[in-house]
Amino acid sequence: MRARRGLALLFGALVGLSLARPLSAQAFLLSGYPASARDAGLGGAGAALVGDADALFANPAGIATVRHVALAGSYEPASGGTAFSSAAVTLRVGRLEWGAGAQTFGSAGNFTHAELLAATGLVYRRGLMAFGVAGKYARPAADSTRKGAWVGDLGLAVAVFDILAFGASVQNLGGVDLLHRRVRAGFTMNYADPEGSYRLLSTVEGDWVAGASAALHIGVEAGYAVGGIGFVARAGYTNHRPLPGISRFAFGGGVEFGRRLRLDYAYQEANGPGAGRSRAGVRWIL
Repeated sequence: MRARRGLALLFGALVGLSLARPLSAQAFLLSGYPASARDAGLGGAGAALVGDADALFANPAGIATVRHVALAGSYEPASGGTAFSSAAVTLRVGRLEWGAGAQTFGSAGNFTHAELLAATGLVYRRGLMAFGVAGKYARPAADSTRKGAWVGDLGLAVAVFDILAFGASVQNLGGVDLLHRRVRAGFTMNYADPEGSYRLLSTVEGDWVAGASAALHIGVEAGYAVGGIGFVARAGYTNHRPLPGISRFAFGGGVEFGRRLRLDYAYQEANGPGAGRSRAGVRWIL
């Protein structure tokens, strides 16, 4: 009872912090990209997906269940020779989890003039609950008149073994006009034992951004493993388009090599037939 009461009070405080100073942020393209290729295939839901290094970008507490070390990266080509890229690392030290990562968007291979979002965070876990904090530096593209800014994230995660997880985060605290204040809360449920042959998972997330209507993200993941190799398919939906011209539906899949290596892919239709967003990612967990 005490733990549930503390959970409710903490989440209420996070929402209060988010709504205390609504921001009128200008467009920052990186804010419209899901944290990982897996998140993208699940409709952008990521606040309650725990155990991967790139969870840091959606909810700093999401890295709490990494046992030793984790690495993650993803890449998405865009129009005009531009591209999105992401990389993250997580390391456990006692009850603390440390994570760091960066995302960029701009001309492929030209990171000096691209948009940049760099993050580092610490998580403390006790029992089933984990509390995380992250500091982030956001730098606009070189041709922008805006300046770089520091912001912070707060996160909470409750993971019940591999069965279910609840996650909530407040992102972009700091009162700057580069990034929108954002509150996310989600729930993930495993209907099949991940140690077994079958894979069946659902995730749902509510997403509140300052100055915009609330968004809902829903995702489903299903698959089968044989001989130590697993194959999963994903589908997701959101009622909010993070970027103009992007479909509300997303699809994807992945290949699991044991419990350590996962390859992911996600696709969203964009601006009519023949155009779309393709995101490839890799996750390594030890």
